[in-house]
Amino acid sequence: MPANHFNTHCPDWATALLNGFSQIFLQRHPLCGLLCLLAILFTAPTLLGGALLGGLAGLLTAQRRGYAKADRQAGLFSYNGVLLGLLLSLQLRWSVMLPPLIIACGGLSAIVTEHWLKRARDQYFLPAYTAPFVGMGWLLLSFAAPQHSTPAPLPELDFLNLLGAEFKGLGQVVFLDHPLAGVMIACGLLLASRRAAAWALLGSCAGLACALWLNETSGALLGLYGYNPALAALAFSQQRRQPWLPLLGIALAILLTPGFAALGLATLTAPFILACWLLLVGIRLLGQTTTDSAPCQTSENQPRLR
Repeated sequence: MPANHFNTHCPDWATALLNGFSQIFLQRHPLCGLLCLLAILFTAPTLLGGALLGGLAGLLTAQRRGYAKADRQAGLFSYNGVLLGLLLSLQLRWSVMLPPLIIACGGLSAIVTEHWLKRARDQYFLPAYTAPFVGMGWLLLSFAAPQHSTPAPLPELDFLNLLGAEFKGLGQVVFLDHPLAGVMIACGLLLASRRAAAWALLGSCAGLACALWLNETSGALLGLYGYNPALAALAFSQQRRQPWLPLLGIALAILLTPGFAALGLATLTAPFILACWLLLVGIRLLGQTTTDSAPCQTSENQPRLR
């Protein structure tokens, strides 16, 4: 079903929320968002409530404060809330304080995003991407008690596990380490843009190969080295005349990933953000126009850069 046909049969709020899920992967496509939502439901149902609550909090805050409807419908005020809801649900034990905390974080992320979008009208201001999520995530994790869990046995290094790790690299964007989640997300990306899906899988594969080369087998098979290169590839995936851009994004994301662990910071999606920012700054210093080179947040009807 085409996205436009889906939109005519779906309430505005539901379309906006589903677009918020797809915007995590830099797409504007409600069916892609639906498959991302179902990936959470089928592989980590305990995280779904937090994801929905965070996304709705961001959307309702934007509506209450009168932010642009085009941006609300594009999902630009929901995706950081979804990620924060997932992070908090994963890191904190259930309590009566958890839902209000997710709502507050989702609403605050929408406010931060709106201020960032206003400044993004300046061509020299860098896109937000998932920076509100990363900044607030670091702050929240600094107050959270570390969760101790028994490490799962390391799977064998065979073809099936390597293939599963390739798809886990997509699932780990939303904290999912099940191959089915990655397959569903890849299908969603395929519906939104075949080019985007191909670049995302290439980015995940590159991160996996580099981790294996460095003998980081455990993290590699969990997909932990694939999701930032996949996001960086997605950010520049529509640059048909400049295929070197997503390749550079992948390489930078891989190179930057160990630095955050060395600083004692949770990786989250920080390497992806920094890689894209460095590329954009480099492009602008070389004198290329932002309209030709800057990656857009969505594949269609993009009101502003994210």
